[in-house]
Amino acid sequence: MTSFNAIAAPSITPEPNPPAASLIVENIDWFPPIDLAAMREAVRLDGTVTHARLRDAVIAAIDEVNRELSTWRAAHQAANVASLAELPADKIGGESVQLARYRRAVYFLARADLTEKYRDFDSTKSGAADADELVTTIDADRRNARHAINDMRGLSRTTIELI
Repeated sequence: MTSFNAIAAPSITPEPNPPAASLIVENIDWFPPIDLAAMREAVRLDGTVTHARLRDAVIAAIDEVNRELSTWRAAHQAANVASLAELPADKIGGESVQLARYRRAVYFLARADLTEKYRDFDSTKSGAADADELVTTIDADRRNARHAINDMRGLSRTTIELI
């Protein structure tokens, strides 16, 4: 004899809106702050990513990008460039391309980090297959961040390795 038990699915309560002050992640003086709401929209993050997790991923991404650009930044500071916004660069859409590249690097590193953390959320067979497919997304996000950082520094995007 078989039986069937119906269990109501737990209701998911949406996360309350975070305070407006916590939507901006302040940065060191030379680099711009990151607006979490703008990032959510730019890289299409939905409500499954909590505010706390997004903020944590963005802080880690800012730290990584800032460390990678530290020598490049120091050279510009020595030339009396007070901030990334003041660095001579083309303007597209009324904004320095360097600011757009910096945000792109931070956004995509943060999204790669979040995607890695969320890919093991579903333990079903189809969930495992979806997790494998997300590796491509993670790799593309990291590549996009590297391209943005290299573009900021004026370096080639190509890495050639001899085997």
